[in-house]
Amino acid sequence: MKRVILLFGMLLMTAPIARADLTHRMTSSTQLVVNGAYTDASRVGSTYTVSGSNIKVTDAGHFGKMTAATATAAAAQDVGEYDINTAGSAFSFSESWTQGDAVNTIGSGVDVTAGVVADMPAFGNTLSMSGGVAGTLAGTITSAGVTTLVAGGAGTSATGQFVTEIVID
Repeated sequence: MKRVILLFGMLLMTAPIARADLTHRMTSSTQLVVNGAYTDASRVGSTYTVSGSNIKVTDAGHFGKMTAATATAAAAQDVGEYDINTAGSAFSFSESWTQGDAVNTIGSGVDVTAGVVADMPAFGNTLSMSGGVAGTLAGTITSAGVTTLVAGGAGTSATGQFVTEIVID
């Protein structure tokens, strides 16, 4: 009986079992970007406005107006002929004209060569961006985590990243 108690006592005195899960991750990435060329152009339409008080159209004249546009040309202005309605009285007159853009044929107006916008459409609202030039753009990451990035030409970017993570559960 003493042996059983002694064995049971020895069993209780054993060291607790230590246990741990260990995870180690290493991740590397390089991102090299060369921007593309683009042009965004919007035609401006013709507009005409006139307003006033104590104004009349001359006997041989007419109110100002726009002529009809064609398939390739914007509307044009037909100038009106005005006179003061009551001589000696106050008057006001305002006239505004915006000449619209001509219509370009489809596929014309923009040439891009080697990422550079050589010409663009002659529209009233135009935004143009030349493309990037890769040049010497490069990026490497060694197994030791050494990151090397080499600048490229205009319109490029390089990003390098090395991440090491240790998790103990």
